[in-house]
Amino acid sequence: MTDAVKPARIDSWLWAVRVYKTRSAATTAVRAGHVRVNGERIKAAQTVKPGDEVRVRISGFDRILIVRQTLTKRVGAPVAATAYDDRTPPRDPVAMLAVRDRGAGRPTKRERREIDRLRGRDDL
Repeated sequence: MTDAVKPARIDSWLWAVRVYKTRSAATTAVRAGHVRVNGERIKAAQTVKPGDEVRVRISGFDRILIVRQTLTKRVGAPVAATAYDDRTPPRDPVAMLAVRDRGAGRPTKRERREIDRLRGRDDL
């Protein structure tokens, strides 16, 4: 079997394609249930093969990756980007609205206008 067709562990693959900085972080995320393969929760030793859909929850948002190539060793960023298709939908700017720090006080007039613009209430 060639390296591209040989199945790889999910935690190792997530680390190799640079979704997580360390393999232990990838393993922890899989054990916590933040990773799904083909819609199912999996264990860290589960293998992935080309064509599998991997959903990774990072910072409250899902990344949808389709496996193109299985990697077990960490590679450079340009090579890692060719190992998967990123099907993640674009984020909604309102959903990314930052939460104000507790005790920061009332928003200024300028900040209030920016918040209204993000929420689509320009003309109020």
